[in-house]
Amino acid sequence: MMNPVIYIMGVAGSGKTTIGKLLAAETGIPFFDADDFHPPVNIAKMKAGKPLTDEDRQPWLELLNILAGEQAQLKGAIIACSALKEKYRMLLQAGITECKWIFLQGSYGVIYERMKNRTHQYMPERLLQSQFDSLEIPASALVIEIKNEPAKIVEMIRQYISNK
Repeated sequence: MMNPVIYIMGVAGSGKTTIGKLLAAETGIPFFDADDFHPPVNIAKMKAGKPLTDEDRQPWLELLNILAGEQAQLKGAIIACSALKEKYRMLLQAGITECKWIFLQGSYGVIYERMKNRTHQYMPERLLQSQFDSLEIPASALVIEIKNEPAKIVEMIRQYISNK
């Protein structure tokens, strides 16, 4: 039996890690931040202000899919990952029978302000536009506006995942 894999997706600065950690604390499902799985070459590229290409992302997405598959056999997983394009999402969920997508949606202005007021190890706010340019709105995801309070967002997700 596979346990659920819940992907929290959206552009940088949308709150994926914050929401993922809160959801994990409430559900007991292990949390993983996709940022922790980027190879050093990708991190160096982003630190230099260069957006990643599909080719840059491919091995990273494959690694995340392996992680998701392994975790689905255990306790499931909550994975914070930008998952900007439909082809990325297809790769991330390949072979996973119970996969849920949560899209944290917000305007460029709101997210840019958030990014200016946070510290991230390698994702500068100047790359935000490239993320919006690549973003393909998912057709099959719970879409949540990020202006909601984190506790409200987590409650909305919990209701969604409990209604299989």
